[in-house]
Amino acid sequence: MKNKKKNVIVLIIGVVLVALLVLGGFLIFGKKSDAARFKEEYESLNGVVREKDKQTIRTINIDKDNPFIFQSANDIIDRIKNKETFAVYFGFADCPWCRSVIPSLVDVSKDMNVGVIYYVDVKNIRDTLEVDEEGKIVTTFEGGEGYRELVELLDNVLSDYTLKDKDGENVETGKKRIYAPNLVVVTHGMPVALETGISESETNAYMDLTDEMKDETYNAFKNALDKLSGNGGVCGPETGC
Repeated sequence: MKNKKKNVIVLIIGVVLVALLVLGGFLIFGKKSDAARFKEEYESLNGVVREKDKQTIRTINIDKDNPFIFQSANDIIDRIKNKETFAVYFGFADCPWCRSVIPSLVDVSKDMNVGVIYYVDVKNIRDTLEVDEEGKIVTTFEGGEGYRELVELLDNVLSDYTLKDKDGENVETGKKRIYAPNLVVVTHGMPVALETGISESETNAYMDLTDEMKDETYNAFKNALDKLSGNGGVCGPETGC
C-alpha cells in the first residue's frame, strides 16, 4: 500500500515537472519566435527596391536576441489601462527612417538590459489624411478603432499630424499621429517620453550614417529608456519621470 502511494506521488511530481518544462519552453520559445519573426521581417527586405519611392532599402542586420514582442494597438491600450510600465516601438519593416535607427535601438536595449520592447506595426492601422485640390483635408484611409483610441491615450507625447498642400505649405489637421519610428515609454500607464532616434544630421533616410549619427541615435534612445526606471521606478504627475 505504501509503495502504491509512493508511486502515485512520484507520478504526480513527474506530471508537474513535465508541465513546468512545457510551460517554460513555451514562454522561452514564444519570445524567441517573436525575435526571429522581427529579424526575418526586417532583414528580408535588405537590398530590395522600395516601390513607393524607387529607392534601394537599407541593408541592416538584426540581432537574433532582439527584445521585440509583437503587439496590436488593442494590446497596448490594455497595458496602458492596466497602468503597466513598458516601452513600445511603432514602425514597419520598409520604413526607411525606421531602418536607419533600429540597429541602435537593439544595441541600447541589450546594453541597458531592457529585455522586452513591444512592437506595433503601424503601416496599415493608421488613419491617413491628405489635402485635396481645393485645399480641404480629406481622409483617404480609415484606420482601426484601436488606433484612434491609442492616439488619444498617447496624446500628450505624440506629434501633430501636419500635411503639405500643393504649394508645399504646412497644413494643420488638428489631430495627433503615431509616426514611424516612434519609441514611446509608458510608466504606470502614463506616457512620459517619445523618441524617434533620428539624428539631426540625417537629412535623407537612405544616406550613409556616420559614427556620430549612430552615437546620437544611441544616446537619444538611451535617454528615453532611462525613464523606464526614473525616480526609483515611481513616475507620476507630481514626481515626473
